[in-house]
Amino acid sequence: MLLFYFIYFWIGTIDGRNSQAADAKGAVFPVKIKVPGMDPFEVQVSQQTSIHKVMQAVISRQDSCCRTCFSLHFGGSILDPQSELGAVVGLGPGAELKLVEELYALQDARAHVAHLMRLLRSQAAGDPYRQQACHSLSFLEEVLKGHGCGKALRSKWPGSLPGSDLSDCVVPDYVLPGCKERPLLPLQPPSAESKAPPCLLSLIVSQWSPPPGNRKLHGDLLYLTVRTIEGRSVDITACARGFYVNRSSLDTFDPTMASPGLLSHSLSDLLSQLSPAFRRGFALIQKSRLPNHSLDKMEVPKQIYSWTSPRIAHSANWEPCSLGLGLEFHGSEQIRDWNEEFQTAQELPQTTLTARLLRDHSLFKVNSDFVLEATRGAVAAVEGSIIPINPSENPCLHVFLWKGIFLSLASDGAVGRAVPRLDLAGIQAYSGLLEMADRLHALATCIIDYRGYRVVAQALAPGVLERGVENRILYGCADSGHGTAASRKFIELLGQAAKPLRIQKHGVLLSSGKQISIYSSADCKGIVGNDGRYYILDLYHTYPPDLNFQPQNQERDGTSTGGLHEFPHQFYRLRPEDYHFTFIRYTQFMRIVMEKMQDTADDGTKSSLEAGMCASSFKPKSTRSSQGGTASLWKVQKGVSAHFILLVFSFSAEPKGVDAVRVACKEVGSTSDIMFEIRFNPDINSPGVLFPDSEKEALQKQMALLRQAADFLVSEQIPSFVSGCTFPLLCVSLVSLGLSLESLHQRGINLRYMGRIAHLISESESKERLQHIYVSTSSQSLVTCSANSNQTILLPPSQGVNVSNLSAAVSHFLNCLLGSPPSSPNSESGESSGARKKKARRKGRSTAGSLDATAWTTLTPSELWIMVLGYSECCDRIDQVVLETGVQKVSLLRELCLKCGIQLLLREYSLDNQQTPPFNPEDIVNIFPVVKHLHFPTIDGTKMLCRAQASLQQGCLKTGYQQLQDALALFNRVYGFLHPDPCLCLQGLAKIAYIAGKYSEAVIMQKKAVIISERAWGFDHHNTINEYVYLALYCYADGAGAAALRLLGRARYLLLLVHGEDHPFTAIIDSNIGLVVQGTQQTEMAIRFLQNALIINKKFHGSKTLLTALSYHLLAQACYNKGDFRSAVTHEREAYNIYQEQLGNGHERTKASSDFLHFATEQAVLLQRSYDQINRNGSCINIPPMAMPITESKLEQLGLINGLLYVTDM
Repeated sequence: MLLFYFIYFWIGTIDGRNSQAADAKGAVFPVKIKVPGMDPFEVQVSQQTSIHKVMQAVISRQDSCCRTCFSLHFGGSILDPQSELGAVVGLGPGAELKLVEELYALQDARAHVAHLMRLLRSQAAGDPYRQQACHSLSFLEEVLKGHGCGKALRSKWPGSLPGSDLSDCVVPDYVLPGCKERPLLPLQPPSAESKAPPCLLSLIVSQWSPPPGNRKLHGDLLYLTVRTIEGRSVDITACARGFYVNRSSLDTFDPTMASPGLLSHSLSDLLSQLSPAFRRGFALIQKSRLPNHSLDKMEVPKQIYSWTSPRIAHSANWEPCSLGLGLEFHGSEQIRDWNEEFQTAQELPQTTLTARLLRDHSLFKVNSDFVLEATRGAVAAVEGSIIPINPSENPCLHVFLWKGIFLSLASDGAVGRAVPRLDLAGIQAYSGLLEMADRLHALATCIIDYRGYRVVAQALAPGVLERGVENRILYGCADSGHGTAASRKFIELLGQAAKPLRIQKHGVLLSSGKQISIYSSADCKGIVGNDGRYYILDLYHTYPPDLNFQPQNQERDGTSTGGLHEFPHQFYRLRPEDYHFTFIRYTQFMRIVMEKMQDTADDGTKSSLEAGMCASSFKPKSTRSSQGGTASLWKVQKGVSAHFILLVFSFSAEPKGVDAVRVACKEVGSTSDIMFEIRFNPDINSPGVLFPDSEKEALQKQMALLRQAADFLVSEQIPSFVSGCTFPLLCVSLVSLGLSLESLHQRGINLRYMGRIAHLISESESKERLQHIYVSTSSQSLVTCSANSNQTILLPPSQGVNVSNLSAAVSHFLNCLLGSPPSSPNSESGESSGARKKKARRKGRSTAGSLDATAWTTLTPSELWIMVLGYSECCDRIDQVVLETGVQKVSLLRELCLKCGIQLLLREYSLDNQQTPPFNPEDIVNIFPVVKHLHFPTIDGTKMLCRAQASLQQGCLKTGYQQLQDALALFNRVYGFLHPDPCLCLQGLAKIAYIAGKYSEAVIMQKKAVIISERAWGFDHHNTINEYVYLALYCYADGAGAAALRLLGRARYLLLLVHGEDHPFTAIIDSNIGLVVQGTQQTEMAIRFLQNALIINKKFHGSKTLLTALSYHLLAQACYNKGDFRSAVTHEREAYNIYQEQLGNGHERTKASSDFLHFATEQAVLLQRSYDQINRNGSCINIPPMAMPITESKLEQLGLINGLLYVTDM
C-alpha cells in the first residue's frame, strides 16, 4: 500500500517536471506573415504550434480568407504543414514567413471552389437549426444589445463597454415575480445584423466538365458555370495557374480564354472583376465573418440541436457536396479506415506529457469525426437514402455500410433498445483501461436514435464481414472449449482487465456440458482480426445486474424502488460509479482488522491503533477517468491515517495479523481470503447461463454480495442523497447545476430510481425544502416514459406511420400529452374526414397516404396517460399531473423535445386551452438525431483542474490561477475551445479575477465561458443560466449596469422556462436583480424581487439560516431607501436575531446589522415624532436628512449573494 502511494507521488512529481517543460515550450511569441498584395500581419504562435494551424490562421482572416492553395516559406525553404514551429531551425520571435501561391491540382481546385461556396453560405441563418454539421447557437451578443427583449430593455450604450446606463432599463413583465406566463419567442432573440445581399444567382459545375484529354494536357482541371446578379452567364476554367473566363456557352464548347484575358489565382478575385454586385456582397460577407467574438464562428466538435426554430425561408443549396465536386469523402476519394485510426490512436505512447496529449487529441478527434459521420449515415439509412447490404431480408434486419461504418437497426421493444446502450457502456469500460500495455481492443461505437429507430454504428474490424467469422471466435461460450493459444491469450488479457473492472472469475457450462472459467460475462466474444489485434464483442453484460429489478423481486420492487410501472426486461445493471458500496466494505474491513489486532497487540501498538481508529479518516475520491465515468480511488489523509495504515499492514504480516485479515475478508464478503478485494459476477441471474455444481457455494456468496450491493443502493445511497439535498451548500450546488442525470449517475443512481427518490421526498419531513428535487424527479420520470411511448408506439414502421404523416403523428402525440387532441389528427380546419375523402376523389387521388388507419390516429389522452403512468386509475389530462407533481407544461415539452429529437416552430403555444389543440402538423419543423457515444477525457487536464480547485479551497489564489491557466491550455490542446472542460476553467479564472478586483479581465473570461456554454451545452442549459448570472455580476462591477440587468433578466427567463419559479436558484437571481434595480431608483420593483427572494429562501433553506438573514438585510435596506422605516426596522431585526444566533455578537456581519438597525430605528422614531407633531398642532417640524448608513458596498453584497469573497489584491 505504501509502495503504491510512493509511486503515485513520484509519478506526480515527474508529471510536474514534464508540465514545466511543456510550459517553456508553450510560450507565445509573434511571427510575421507576408502575403502577396497585402500588408504583413502578425500571428501569435508557440513552439508547439503546427505549420498547419498557422496556415489556418491565414485562411481565417478577413482579407486572406479566399486563399487555399499556398505554402509557407522561411529562409528560402518550404515548411512542412505537419511539423511544428519548434522543429524549424532559427525560427523565433519576429521571424517572417512568406506566403507563396502554389499551382493547383484537381483536388486543390475542388477544395478552393468548395471553400468559396462555404463562404457564400456563411450568412445562412438556418444552419444551426437545420442539422448543419458543426454549427450551434449563441445569443449572448443579442442579449447584451437588448435585441428580442422589447423596448423595455433597450437603452443607450455609452463608453466602450455597452450597457452602463440604467436610467431607461425596465425588466420585462414575463420575468417579474409571480408571473405565470412562459412565452417562447424571447428564447431565441433575433439578430439585428443586416443580412448580406446575394452575391451570385448560381455557381455549378459546367455541363462541359470534366475536361477532355487534350485540354487536360493544357492544364484544364475543371469547368464552372456562373450566373451573376446582373444576369450574365459565364463559363470559367479552373487550371493549374488559377481561374479564367473561357468562351464556352450553353451550346458551344470553346475552352480558350475570353477577351480580355482575366486570370486570377483566387476565384473570388475573378468574380469580383466580373460582377460589381458580387464585389459588394462578398465584401459584406467578409465583414460579417468577424463577429463580436471569435468563438461565435468556430466549429463545435459535437452537434448541438435546438428544440425550437423560427420560420426560415428555404434558400439555394450552396453545399459543395451537393454540386458534384467530388468532395464527399473529406476532400479525397478514399473511405477512411475508422477502426485503424481508432486503434492506432489508442496505441499511441503515453510516456511523456506531450505524448499523452497527442494521444488524447487523436482519440477525441477520431471519435468526434466518427460520431459525426455515423450520424449522417444513420439519418441516410432511416430516410432510405442508402441501400442495405441484405435487401432480401426483413427490413428490421437490414444492415448498411456508410463510408466505412457498419450500421445496424436495433430490434423493437425495450430489450432491443437496452442491449446497445449497455454494450456501449461495456465498450467505454474496456476502452478506458490505460494501464494495459498489451491491450484488448473494442470497436468504435455510437448509438443514434432517429424517427423512432435505434441505429447502432460501429467501425469495421478487419475480417468481421468475411464468411466463416463465427469459426474464428476464440473466446466465449461459442468456442466449444477449444484451448488454443489465442484463447489463452484472451484469458490472460481479460484476467488483467477484470481487476480494475471488479469482475469475478467464475465457471459456466457450455451446451456440451463442459465447464470453462471466464473473466467476463458469458455473452462476451473474442476474435482476432486480420490485423492481429484482439477484439472483444457483445459487452452488454459487463457490469453486474441490479437485483432490485430482477423477476424474483417483482413483489419487492413496488416498495423498494417506488417505480411507476413494471419494468419489461432484466437488462438492468449497476452503474460503474457505484463505488460507495466497496468503500463502505473497505472501511468495515479495516475496522475489523483493527479490532482483531487490538486483542493481541502490546501496549504501545495498541495505543497507536486506538489513536489511528479515532483519527483516521478514509474517503473515496471520485475522479473522471478515461472510462468517462468515475474511477474508484481510496486515498487516506496525511499524518495519522498514513501512519495507521503502516501499523495495520506491518502487523498483519505476523501470523495473528494474517488471521485477523482472513476473518475480516470473510465478514465483508471479499473474494480473496488474504486481502481485501470486492468483485462481482456479471452472469448472476442471466437467462440461459448455466453454472456447474462445483460453483454452487461460490455462487451463493456472489449472489449475497450482489444483494447487499443492491440493498445498499436503496437503503443507504438514495436516502443519503435525499437527505444531503437539504444542506444549504449542496442545495445551492444542485440549484446552479440543476438535478441532472449526471449528478445522480455520479452517485451510482440510475434513472429507474427516480420514482424511489420522489417517494422518499414525499414522505420526508423536509418535503417543502425538497420540492424542486421532487419536481425534477417527477419531470424526468414523465419525460422518459412519454419518450418511450412516443418512440415505441408512434414512430416505428411496425405501427404503420407513413412518412408523409410523420409530422401529423408527432403533433397528435403532443396534443394528447399536453393539450387537447383534435377530433381527427389531420383536421387543421373544421371539415370532416368524409368531406376530405370526397374532395380527394374529385381530384382523382387516393386517401390512403393522407391518413394512416393505425393506432396513433385513434390515440386519446386517457390511453396515452395509461401508457405513460403504467396503470389505469389515472387522469386523462395533463392538468391533474401538473397539480400533483408541480411540473410545468412548457418544461415538460422542452425536455420531451430534447429527448425525442423533436424541433418545434418558435411561436406561442396555448397549452392551457383545452378547447383548441395547441399543436398542428406545421409546428413540427424537424426531427433530429439523438446520439450516445464514447467519451475520452484527458487525464492530465483533469488532474490539473483538480489541483487548481484544491488550491483555491486552501486560499492559494495565485497558485490556483496558474493551475487553471495550465488546465485550460491542456484542455485546449486536446479538445479545442468549444468543450465543457475549458468552460469550467474560464469560469474559475473569471472568479479569481473578480475576487482580485480585476473586473474587466473577469468580464472577458466570463464572456468566453458563456459563449462556450451556449454552444457546447446549449443556449438554455442549466449551466448556461449559471454562467449568465456570473457574467452579470462582473459586468455590474465593471460599470455596465444595464448589461448586468439584461443578463439577469435572461437568466431568470431561462430558469422560469426550464425549472419554474419555485426553485432555490430563483432567490439568488432575484436578490441580484433587486440590488441592481435599486440603481435605477425603481424601489418598488427592487422590493418586489427581494421579497420574492426572501420567501424562496425561507422555504428552501429555513427561516433561521444565513441566506435568509441576508435576504432580510437586503429587503430592509430597500425599504429604508423607499422611506418605509418601520418595515426596514422589522426586517433588519429579523436579520440581526439570526446573525446573533448563528454567528455571535462579535461577528462583523452581526455588528453591521446592529449598526443599520440602530440608524433605521432612529429614523423611524424621528418620522413618528413628525407625524405626532402634525397631528397635534398641524405644523411640520424639520427632520434632518439622514442618509442610509453604508455597512457594506453593493459589490460586497453581490459577492455574498453569489458566494464570492472580495480581496484587494492577489
